[in-house]
Amino acid sequence: PLKAPPSLPKECSLAYLLESLVRPFAPREAAPGLGTKLRCCLSVFSSQPLPKNAALDLCAKAMSRFHFYFPCFCSSGDSEEEDLGFLEVPVSEAKQLPELGPMPEGLNPQQVIRRHILGSIVQSERSYVDSLRRILQDYRNPLMEMEPKVLSARKCQVVFFRVKEILQCHSMFQIALSSRVVEWDSMEKIGDLFVASFSKSMVLDVYSEYVNNFTSAMSLIKKACLTKPAFLEFLKKKQMASLDRVTLYGLMVKPIQRFPQFILLLQDMLKNTPKGHADRLSLQLALTELETLAEKLNEQKRLADQVAEIQQLTKSVSDRSHLHKLLNSGQRHLLFCETLTETVYGDRGQLIKSKERKVFLLNDVLVCANINFKGQLEISSLVPLGPKYIVKWNAALPQVQVLEVGQESSAKEKDGIAIPNVGSRKPAPPSQSGHNKVYLGPPRLFQDLQDLQKDLAVVQQITLLISTLHGTYQNLNMTVAQDWCLALQRMMRVKEEEIHSANKCRLRLLLPGKPDKSGRPVSVMVVFITPNPLSKISWVNHLHLAKIALREENQPGWVCPEEDKKSKAAFWCPILVCHIPAFSSRALDLQLGAAVHSPVQSSLLGFSAISTSLPQGYLWVGGGQEGAGGQVEIFSLNRSVPRTVRSFPVASQVLCLEYIPERAEEERVEESPTTTDQSFPAQPALCLGLQDGSILAYSSLDTGAQCLLTSQTPGAHPILCLKHNADYLFAGLQNGTVAVYARINGGLWDADVEPTCLVVGLAPVQTLLTLEDAVWASCGNQVTVFDAVSLKAQQTFEVHPEEESHVTHMIKAGSGVWMAFSSGSSIRLFHTETLDLLQDINVATRTMAVLPACRSERSAVRRFESPAPRNGVTLPFLVSASANLAGQKHIKSASRKTGTTFGGKGTAFRAPLVFSPAGHRTTETSSDGARSSTLSQK
Repeated sequence: PLKAPPSLPKECSLAYLLESLVRPFAPREAAPGLGTKLRCCLSVFSSQPLPKNAALDLCAKAMSRFHFYFPCFCSSGDSEEEDLGFLEVPVSEAKQLPELGPMPEGLNPQQVIRRHILGSIVQSERSYVDSLRRILQDYRNPLMEMEPKVLSARKCQVVFFRVKEILQCHSMFQIALSSRVVEWDSMEKIGDLFVASFSKSMVLDVYSEYVNNFTSAMSLIKKACLTKPAFLEFLKKKQMASLDRVTLYGLMVKPIQRFPQFILLLQDMLKNTPKGHADRLSLQLALTELETLAEKLNEQKRLADQVAEIQQLTKSVSDRSHLHKLLNSGQRHLLFCETLTETVYGDRGQLIKSKERKVFLLNDVLVCANINFKGQLEISSLVPLGPKYIVKWNAALPQVQVLEVGQESSAKEKDGIAIPNVGSRKPAPPSQSGHNKVYLGPPRLFQDLQDLQKDLAVVQQITLLISTLHGTYQNLNMTVAQDWCLALQRMMRVKEEEIHSANKCRLRLLLPGKPDKSGRPVSVMVVFITPNPLSKISWVNHLHLAKIALREENQPGWVCPEEDKKSKAAFWCPILVCHIPAFSSRALDLQLGAAVHSPVQSSLLGFSAISTSLPQGYLWVGGGQEGAGGQVEIFSLNRSVPRTVRSFPVASQVLCLEYIPERAEEERVEESPTTTDQSFPAQPALCLGLQDGSILAYSSLDTGAQCLLTSQTPGAHPILCLKHNADYLFAGLQNGTVAVYARINGGLWDADVEPTCLVVGLAPVQTLLTLEDAVWASCGNQVTVFDAVSLKAQQTFEVHPEEESHVTHMIKAGSGVWMAFSSGSSIRLFHTETLDLLQDINVATRTMAVLPACRSERSAVRRFESPAPRNGVTLPFLVSASANLAGQKHIKSASRKTGTTFGGKGTAFRAPLVFSPAGHRTTETSSDGARSSTLSQK
């Protein structure tokens, strides 16, 4: 019998009491880690101080309810399943999760929906736990007890690795969930339960090990099905005996799908939880934990699948081949792979054959393989067999080129190569060399378009000649000639649409072939059909970034392991694309003031450019000299290397920029024509804030930089920041006020109307942040919250204890706002609704803590950018912390959960950095105060 320790404190928590009761019975060698294990396992219970008698009563009930297996704390090492110190928690299947009681009267619609969502959570969790039990009871236990064994104990351990521990975690969660179901009508809280249950590192470790082992488990099951008929018959019988006919694979894939299901349910719960509800903050924190956990598991699953693909590819390559040595060197990692359709065309553009290929993009080589799906149908119905590969060809990545329709001639002129055939790896015979100038397959469409253009030019000349005729002739007059021109123009438009449509999903690669007899290099064309247009864009971008990553400046000289000693994924360093001057005028000493991305796609790029890259738009860069004139540069991001397309001066130094997007189509439809002011067109615009207090609005539809509007702020105070929402444009001024301009119909504002001035404080308003229903304005170490509609001040709160630490940047991530400050290297997280401080993270590198020169005010956070917001409170983000350390910039990615920083590679440029991940919009980092006029794109 368990006896209470003689010296219990007057008040104790339930977890502490259980630990005190269990510790005397645990083996001595397990005692040091017992407290931590118990606190992790029992964290779902109350950790608040309880009266001594109440704690003893609860402990007695708990000890009668749970059955602890103490041998798990002193594992002999023979079993890998018990090394995490889990507690066995058997739960009565009859009373595991009670149903919700009758719905009380007087509930509002949101409360009714929340009850239904809770019912869905209960039902989903019950089904999930039943599936885990079926894995153990219907498959694992019979296989372990079967004689003669069809699967050894060691293999069973691999197949069902960590399933038991996952079941124990969710059994504990079920116990706590059942109490919430009983108390739902009085409490209506469930978010804190998810936080307590799934924020433990133990849960992440168990699921991570299960996910990492999943591919090996499926491979072992597949091999056993092929080699042991008794095991295959066992799986078929178990499937037929189940009511739902779910296979073992269908059951074992459920842990991988569990957290996305939780996220969807909690997102619905949060949508129906009003502000001020006791459960709202807990739900936001729970979503943050679950999204972070799901993201980590997805990344681990992706990496595990990539390793399995490489292993499968390696098996298909001869041991003596050069590719086999490359794959086994340990220095090749898979970046992207997909099943594409290779097509081969004849001389007249007809399709000769097409076949599916698996194309692998490694970090320095491109591999194409045939797919062989040979296998037994009855086995594939139980577990995915996966294909076998036969390597068709491979090419070094620097020698692979992506060609679009109409680019063949430029490629031949640039590289001095011959393209003998399209879609074939075999060089054409010399007799066909004359066909090199003929476009084959879809490129034939481009040739047809060129022929139509030439014919149109001839017909136009004929039309001019017809206009000079003196006589009248049948079918030879101006009307007929104009009809010819219109018909040719219609045919040209149809041909352009055909080219655009064909080019959307057509990936054309130029690969190196064997030299001809004269030693001249010969390249071959391979044409693939992608599943959809986005797939082609993804391939083009992956190939482009992979080739850039091979450059010397993108090869790190050292490796920074993560805190948990696990290896980092590929491309953990930002990729340096180019390093270009920010201003074309080198005669002037210009300072970079601000930069903003304008996601506008130019219609002049043509169909070829549109099909090869995402709509990148333009980057507007502003700056100038203090007390003198300003300068604006516009960079086009629609090419592989950004280039300057426009440069123009302004009256004063540019301090800030703001992009105002075009109004939504549905907003335009709702407006009546009589209320729309034609003088203020609804088009995207760029607003410039100048040092002399002027606001300039430019059109961003083209690079002509047409000035649409000019306004002057009251008092001509310098404009430090600009932000907008649907109704207003906000300008933060140096005198501590915010000038508010009312937008007309969601467009620009009336320059003749005086703006509304909101007094924030005495210090300059350095940064603004617009939320859905509020506007945040910083002044010194304080932030004032204004209502987004009435513009009335709602609350002012202190965000930093030191008065000299001014807020320099604010950005929203989920339901939180991250702030950076003028001094120090810490960033702080505040909740958007409660305004509570949630976290304080120091992003300084370890070097800054060692060198005295780095502990100055110069090691301050200069800029950070968040990814797309989610429903949770926080997300990973990019942080730029500048330090006086050989002019280096250190880019940090801070984790909300641990509060630690993961070091990146220092880039030896005293320059602002522009980061452009594939498929994301370009973001910018401001300079560290030095006189720098250089842009680096990453």
